[in-house]
Amino acid sequence: MDTTLPDPLVDQLLDDRYRIEARIATGGMATVYRALDTRLDRVLALKVMHPDLARDAAFTERFIREAKSAARLDHPNVVSVFDQGTDAGYVYLAMEYVAGCTLRDVLRERGALQPRAALDVMEPVLAALGAAHRAELVHRDIKPENVLIGDDGRVKVADFGLVRAVGTNTTTDSGSVLGTLSYLAPEQIEHGVVDTRTDVYACGVVLYEMLTGLKPHSGANPAQVLYQHLNQDVPPPSGETPGLAPELDEVVAVCTSRDPGLRPDDAVGMLALVREARAALTDEQLDLRPPRALASHAGPEERTTVLPRPSVSPSLLTPLPGRAQRDGTDRDGTDRTARFEQPPVPPQSAPPAPGRRLPGPLGRVRRRTALLMAAAVLAMLAGTGVWYISSGQFTSVPAVLDLTEQQAEQKLDRAGLRVSTRQEFSDTIERGHVMATDPRPGERIRNTGRVTLIISRGPQRAEVPNVKGMPLDQAKKKITGAGLTVGELQQQFSGETPQGSVLSTDPGPGTERRPDSPVNLVVSKGEALDVPDVTGLPVDDATSALHDAGFQAKVADTQVYSDRGKGDVADQSPAKGAKAAKGDTITLTVSKGKEMLPVPDVTGRSEADARRILTEAGFQVKVDRPFLFPKDSVDSQSVRAGDKAARGDTITIRMKSGF
Repeated sequence: MDTTLPDPLVDQLLDDRYRIEARIATGGMATVYRALDTRLDRVLALKVMHPDLARDAAFTERFIREAKSAARLDHPNVVSVFDQGTDAGYVYLAMEYVAGCTLRDVLRERGALQPRAALDVMEPVLAALGAAHRAELVHRDIKPENVLIGDDGRVKVADFGLVRAVGTNTTTDSGSVLGTLSYLAPEQIEHGVVDTRTDVYACGVVLYEMLTGLKPHSGANPAQVLYQHLNQDVPPPSGETPGLAPELDEVVAVCTSRDPGLRPDDAVGMLALVREARAALTDEQLDLRPPRALASHAGPEERTTVLPRPSVSPSLLTPLPGRAQRDGTDRDGTDRTARFEQPPVPPQSAPPAPGRRLPGPLGRVRRRTALLMAAAVLAMLAGTGVWYISSGQFTSVPAVLDLTEQQAEQKLDRAGLRVSTRQEFSDTIERGHVMATDPRPGERIRNTGRVTLIISRGPQRAEVPNVKGMPLDQAKKKITGAGLTVGELQQQFSGETPQGSVLSTDPGPGTERRPDSPVNLVVSKGEALDVPDVTGLPVDDATSALHDAGFQAKVADTQVYSDRGKGDVADQSPAKGAKAAKGDTITLTVSKGKEMLPVPDVTGRSEADARRILTEAGFQVKVDRPFLFPKDSVDSQSVRAGDKAARGDTITIRMKSGF
């Protein structure tokens, strides 16, 4: 019998719009669910504030501020916020759903990353923060848990719940600092004021963690970690990863400087620094494998906490004695609220010897204590039974994303889970590595349940088929049937391949391409023939001549005036001497004959005026002058005024004589 305690929101319809399908994760302020937007029919992530916090106006304000802040940032590396609302006491954000994992998941499974992978993650994070900084917003809680890596390889920054305007004070009404212990900048701890350089510090710590698999500051308790933030520089990552390029040491040192004035001004400046360092590295330096690569770093996620601001000088913030942890957290992996050393507790008196009866009231206290202890043991046993029924028989699916199939099977086997596998194509996950699991990492499953590993087959490839000599329609069907698309079509004369059949493809047959890649085709136009000259012929004669030469003829709808006789061919396309394929169509333009225009009256006009008037009317002009004593006045014209003549005809004007 499955007695798992159900989540009250799963399968519920929130705000008459969002159907909650499954719980993804739970944090300190809210729970994140996968949900369906029933209006727009799309999957999204729904972040619902814990009901007990929703009653706190300050937390609700911070929650809503996240929606407004993130909604202002239209950037591909920022998780988009679609909506915000309240329903029956539940305050929620509707956000973009990113299928994948967090950077913390990756670090937990891989330990340290190769420099190339670390920079591939850091650059989009800095691009997203750069957009926030340009909008004068500071994130304040940059850490691996808030960096999402999608199944498609996209990197996005999430959780703007602590975002503040640049330069604002970050303390709460109680004087505490909100943030995550391992990533707090010194000025954030000491003065409680943040700016864009505070995010730069946190990014430098995250870069150190990616390069080494460790946090730079460690301690048995929060006070020790706070002390190191304030009094010790972040060590060079090459101390933990021998052979690491000095350029990366320099980036970490500059960005985590305890003096904010020595850091880049904002994420854009750090991005430029990171890219400059990458450009200086060789492929060998970028692909260096750290000693802690593929190490297991399982443990609880670091949570955003409320840290009391130290009211004493940083130099007096001495760490408590105890063994230092290299991961910078308590032994269970979680950052705790900072604590200060307490006075030692006085030693208790030695207990009485065995068998000795305690006198008077002390004896009654001892017997009462024994009864209470017995009741406590019984309660503990009963609680253990309840725990086993509700949770003890279940386990969380370990995160095995991007491990090899063998590594993933071994990890699941150690967890007592059975394994089955199937394969799918992936453009982002290396062949033979795990691209997903069913159930997903972190979801609960019975201790002896089965986990299906989806193993990457690598990028799917489609092979270009051989369609040479095929008619174009058949070739198109064969190409699309192979999972490709038809690209550009070109035509080329060929005396061997029939017209309309494929001469060649680009890329050639047998070449592998991604699905839906275009394949360009060269199609035969058939044998090249000379186009005969049929201008000046009657339309019927021109059509017969073209048919005899192997062409089709088409008469244009529009006729034109020309020197050709009416009804004769005035023009043809293609023209005489051009090359065309057998069966091609030659377009014929028919002549309407010469255009007849009215002749204007120029008698009595000067020679210049007469020339201008006749020329503008569309005629040529010839002047006939008398031999003796000509006058500048037209006496007569060869075509009477008002009569019509063909456009371009010559009109003769005779000038008057002086007698």
